[in-house]
Amino acid sequence: MTTTLTRADDPASSAHADRGAGPDAARAAKRAKAEAIGRYAAIFIMPLIIVGMMITGYLGTMHAPTARDMPVAVTGTSEQAAALAQALTAAEPDALAVERVADARTARQQVVEREVAAAMIVDGGDVTLVTATAAGASQASTVTGLVTPVLLDEHLSVSTEDAVGLPESDPSGLAAMFLATALVMAGYLPFSVLRSNSPELLKFRRIVPLLAGWAALIAGLVWLVTGPILGVVSTDHTAAVLGIAWLGVFAIGAVQLFITRLFGALGVIAGMFLLMVLGMPASNMSMSVYTMPAFYRVLHDILPMPAIGEAMRSVLYFDGVGLTGHLLVLAIGAVAGLLATAAYDAVERRKHPEGVVLDVNIPSLHGGPRPKRNFWRYTSLLVFPLAMVTIMVTCMLGAMHQPTPRDMPVAVVGASAEQAEQTIAGLEEHLGDMFELTALDSTDEAADLVADRELVAALVLPSEADPEFTLLANQAGSPSATQAVTRVFTQIAAQQQLPLQIDDAAPLPDRDSTGTVTMYVAMGWILAGFMVVIVAANAAPSSRPLRRMLPITAGYAAFMSAVLWLIAGPITGAVDGHFAALWGAGAVTIFCVAMFAMVFERLLGMLAVIPVVGILMFLGVPASNGALSVYMVPEAFRALHDLLPMPAAAETVRSILYFGGDTVTEHLQVLGLWGLVSLVVVCIIDSLKPVRTEHDFGDLGLSAGRGGPTGSAAAAGSAERPAAASATEAAPTGTAADPDALLAADAPRAADAALVPAGN
Repeated sequence: MTTTLTRADDPASSAHADRGAGPDAARAAKRAKAEAIGRYAAIFIMPLIIVGMMITGYLGTMHAPTARDMPVAVTGTSEQAAALAQALTAAEPDALAVERVADARTARQQVVEREVAAAMIVDGGDVTLVTATAAGASQASTVTGLVTPVLLDEHLSVSTEDAVGLPESDPSGLAAMFLATALVMAGYLPFSVLRSNSPELLKFRRIVPLLAGWAALIAGLVWLVTGPILGVVSTDHTAAVLGIAWLGVFAIGAVQLFITRLFGALGVIAGMFLLMVLGMPASNMSMSVYTMPAFYRVLHDILPMPAIGEAMRSVLYFDGVGLTGHLLVLAIGAVAGLLATAAYDAVERRKHPEGVVLDVNIPSLHGGPRPKRNFWRYTSLLVFPLAMVTIMVTCMLGAMHQPTPRDMPVAVVGASAEQAEQTIAGLEEHLGDMFELTALDSTDEAADLVADRELVAALVLPSEADPEFTLLANQAGSPSATQAVTRVFTQIAAQQQLPLQIDDAAPLPDRDSTGTVTMYVAMGWILAGFMVVIVAANAAPSSRPLRRMLPITAGYAAFMSAVLWLIAGPITGAVDGHFAALWGAGAVTIFCVAMFAMVFERLLGMLAVIPVVGILMFLGVPASNGALSVYMVPEAFRALHDLLPMPAAAETVRSILYFGGDTVTEHLQVLGLWGLVSLVVVCIIDSLKPVRTEHDFGDLGLSAGRGGPTGSAAAAGSAERPAAASATEAAPTGTAADPDALLAADAPRAADAALVPAGN
């Protein structure tokens, strides 16, 4: 194999430039200016693409999930089944796809095999509604809510049956979803840095065994975390989980390898779009695929994320029922990815028998000079995705897999405080520490406390004037908390043979029926904030000094906040109005998060992504009171709710959308403090060591600045003139065995340019 490297300070470069200094210098200056503009434009464009497609994809599909052709089965005597099927179809023609089956056994089997979302077994005036919570709690609740009113209208006595429930170790059913998410991340994330830092590892004969080993490492890691450490996955499923995890990571890696061949370093964006942006809504994990647009059902059968999630679900909850088809999807994907890559390499060898130029854009992940030893460079490549996967699984699954109320503040309102206290004493015997119950004797006082989100809810006891239980709730304040207290107190009221009336101070609008808009808008702000710093440091290192980065970040924050409002509002319809408030709060959040990210970028370079994402997202999301109530996660996250930027951002959005901006000031103060302190720390760091404004390629002799300003790729320079020399490759770093065998180039941007036979 031959390797050809360019070098900015090679004497041959000067000699060549002297022979045509005028025209060549002008062209070089023009190229340098164009690329400098392009690099600064990338600071805006790259986060715009990544954040834009993620938030659009998630908000567009998940802000108001609506059942579409959800399959249900009906069985019973021919007359009863026909009448019920007709009534269901008439009541929900778009939401339900009703089919009749022969008998109760077949109906239950279809539920277990996930061919239908529910089955109704009619027997005289009774009907048994069969669902499987393990197939998705959201799907079970959605289909129950759709069919129950129809069953009651048909004067049927309804009983429910959970054909496959969730295990006590995973009552939320989130293990399969977070396992799938972690494995998808592990499959495509390494390629985000391999192509830009160590492209020699992407050669087919190297990457395939590396990918197999990486898949094995990740499989062992996720099993260790979810099994022995967190206790979510039973040891009975060890072999199956390890096998699915290995195949899933390998399949995604094989697909991402081909995408990287097609798009180079930008392949990570295409992979993220295919695997995550499309894969998550199609996965049938957090929300039923039957509540997504119809084409996601097609994607559910072919994309790797749904295949991994459903395979894990089959093993963890259904004793392997339905596993084979999902494994086949992954196996076909792996084979197809490898064959497509091999075919691509074969075509490239015929087109370029002399080899292809591979350029290195990122000298190191830690932000310093390119490591002299391969060991340190490859170690950093391993640490980056390994740490991200480990932190994500540990924090997210560890915090959210058992969403049980803990000390949730709820009031009991009686005709007197004594009556309320007596009721509390009885409730505490049965409910334990689920609720922190407070006795009140004023319904108005309780309503004010619920409206101000100081209480999650208040139970008003029956009285002579109102002989029913009333639950004062605040759905917009915390949808998951409202759902939890409603479920508990509905059961308590039923035990007293009394109905429970719900008085909701702030019900969610139809455009945000699940209450996820606040979380996704806040997530967009957070992602936009830290991405600008990471992209700027790598695409345009000359922007890193504060005198340049501060105005860039300020303009970027205003721009991205406006973009995210457009996505949430006119584009997806998740938000109605509130432009000025959301735009201003978003700009402040993005700017302050960028300052925080800058601290770690100064210290760790691109590896700053690990602590920044870990703190802002993996700790921030469970503490945000968004996806889950802060009273339904471990107590440590309750303390973080008042400290971290993500909860502050989420509560800011919630306050603006649903509560007239009542708490915006206090949450912006939290964000402002993070931004101010971070800015001071950055100033201190900059005073202690010089700010790097150029990439340092170390011993390769390709450091920008010795041969010209930051600008065009060395690959372009080497392509414009014939090779002056070549050398036999001595090491996988791409360094030349003979230091004199280097190409001269006018390359204003420093990069390794390895001329290698494609496919080797």
